[in-house]
Amino acid sequence: MTKTFYRSGDGLSLSDSCLPGLRLLQLISPALPTGAFTYSQGLEWAVECGWVRNQGDTRRWLQSVLSGNLRCLELPVLIRLYEAAKGDNHEMFHYWSHWLYANRETSELRDEETQRARALDAVLVNLADREHRRELEDWRDALRQCQLAGYALAAKHWHIQLTDLLQGYTWSWLENAVAAAIKLVPLGQTGGQRLLFELSTDIGVIVEQAATTEDSAIGASTPALAIASSLHETQYSRLFRS
Repeated sequence: MTKTFYRSGDGLSLSDSCLPGLRLLQLISPALPTGAFTYSQGLEWAVECGWVRNQGDTRRWLQSVLSGNLRCLELPVLIRLYEAAKGDNHEMFHYWSHWLYANRETSELRDEETQRARALDAVLVNLADREHRRELEDWRDALRQCQLAGYALAAKHWHIQLTDLLQGYTWSWLENAVAAAIKLVPLGQTGGQRLLFELSTDIGVIVEQAATTEDSAIGASTPALAIASSLHETQYSRLFRS
């Protein structure tokens, strides 16, 4: 039986069995200083040019990215990074971190990848004890190339289960995307919550499909996102960095 609380002196303390879940919440929180809130991943240009004008358009845009990017690229790569970290396989860890970076189709998306990777690496170093810092140093090249590498290594160190990590990462991406849409479309807070409620029901299926993706099938298929991101690089007035 898993205990949630134990008595310590006059108060209640969380048992160690709760820590992986709490560490996952910290890892996916918008408060994590990796700058996720400063990126729209092409949505800003899609709104500017009229591709996305209302809640229905936003739902279709986000569904296409969930299906064509997270399901086919990011989640399968995250699975392999997690397994490589668990198996202490440096070669595979570096291979998949560079594979993800190579699949970022615009300079903005590549900059976002490395900037958020380095920010997450800095957070993990700050939270680590001396032994864990030495481990982070061993994986540094991959950690500064691809933000998913940081997620995978943190999940290994904090004993976060793979399915929980995949679901948590997908939720985090969706929450940030909806937050950007609230500012850009605009949707309003209630409309944003409705989108989160509706789209989050797809997370379980997306994770299951990502788990069965073969190596040869891993890759992005989101041309509209790539076009929007490339054109956003020269957009005259911008709120977001991508």
